[in-house]
Amino acid sequence: MTQATEKKDVQKLQRTIVDALEDVKAQDLVVFDTEHLSSLFERVIIASGSSNRQTKALAASVRDKVRNAGFGKPRIEGEDNGEWIIVDCGPVVAHIMQPNIRQYYHLEEIWGEKPVRLKFGAPKPAAPKPKAVEKKPAAKKTAAKNAPAKSAGAKSASKTTSKPAAKSTTKAAPKKPKA
Repeated sequence: MTQATEKKDVQKLQRTIVDALEDVKAQDLVVFDTEHLSSLFERVIIASGSSNRQTKALAASVRDKVRNAGFGKPRIEGEDNGEWIIVDCGPVVAHIMQPNIRQYYHLEEIWGEKPVRLKFGAPKPAAPKPKAVEKKPAAKKTAAKNAPAKSAGAKSASKTTSKPAAKSTTKAAPKKPKA
């Protein structure tokens, strides 16, 4: 493999893990480039879960998405108690922790020298198009439905007001027959 191909694979794996964590509502998700700090892995991802149950669900989501994306089966440690689970995916290692454990160990001080910028919560490419298409016609339909009602009301109001107004004003002269 070339270096460029390896880098793309790491980025794809990183995105897969981030998506898996976002699917189960991981909190305080951060990604760090660790190539210059360790030869064992290239990225560290740190995320929090609010309970043992959520941290276990986060780890399971990462495991399943990584396998479904065609990467090897990740090694998982700490799943028994769920306070701190490490998902080792080779070049990317994910630490899924409860907030009190994360605050105590503060891994960001160790690995956080070079944060990786990601678009967290970025919608999938196909997702925004249907939503935008659905919203625009709905707004037009609503406006179209309201427009005739307003104009019909305006016409009826003008008819009722114009007839009495015409009667109250001076009468027009009768038309002369054409010769």
